[in-house]
Amino acid sequence: MTLKEQFILNFIDDSRWKYLLQGLGNTLSIAFFAVLLGIVIGVVVAIIRSTFDKNRETLVRGGNALSYYSFALLNQLCKIYLTVIRGTPVVVQLLIAYFIIFASSTNGIMVASIAFGINSGAYVAEILRGGIMSIDGGQFEAGRSLGFNYIQTMIYIIIPQVFKTVLPTLLNEFIALLKETSVAGYVGIIDLTKAGDIIRGRTFSAFMPLFAVAVVYLAMVMLLTWIVGKIERRLRKSER
Repeated sequence: MTLKEQFILNFIDDSRWKYLLQGLGNTLSIAFFAVLLGIVIGVVVAIIRSTFDKNRETLVRGGNALSYYSFALLNQLCKIYLTVIRGTPVVVQLLIAYFIIFASSTNGIMVASIAFGINSGAYVAEILRGGIMSIDGGQFEAGRSLGFNYIQTMIYIIIPQVFKTVLPTLLNEFIALLKETSVAGYVGIIDLTKAGDIIRGRTFSAFMPLFAVAVVYLAMVMLLTWIVGKIERRLRKSER
């Protein structure tokens, strides 16, 4: 069978190209909402962990036992979250979310977005925490001199600087997240990879549909990598 005949068989006959279009839409939807959730979780966890690490001795010396133990408990919960999420495969987390936690849900894309978002949040949190810990302590003093409390200092002074510093690393994490969504088909979601597998199962031709899936992923990653490169160059120019 020629390449033209394979192309017609896999994509034109019965409008099978629509599977790829549907799969691409689902993949992008899952990745988009997972990124948003991952950022929210990552920011919260990073602030809690870095706040405890930076202010532990101050809380102890100040004799504020309630604040110390409250932050210590939150910090411990965050460490457990990070250990569990980073220590287990994302596909297992997806299966647990779909078949156990949200077993009654019929919205597979929503469940997958939550599962991937929770997974991404753990890595985003450590990226942001490293950025916060690298900020000079004088920045916190500058915030206090402007009349800001600790939370206001974090929001208006520290976090913007951290995002500028770690943005390229964050974008690379999101590129990795996009590729990780390829396991969504394990729970019956027609993502891009699953769409290619459906076509393969109906035509008994593996080369063309799987090659097409690989090309689409490669194109998306190359586009995102180009965007990351542009942002990095802009950041370098702004620092001069």
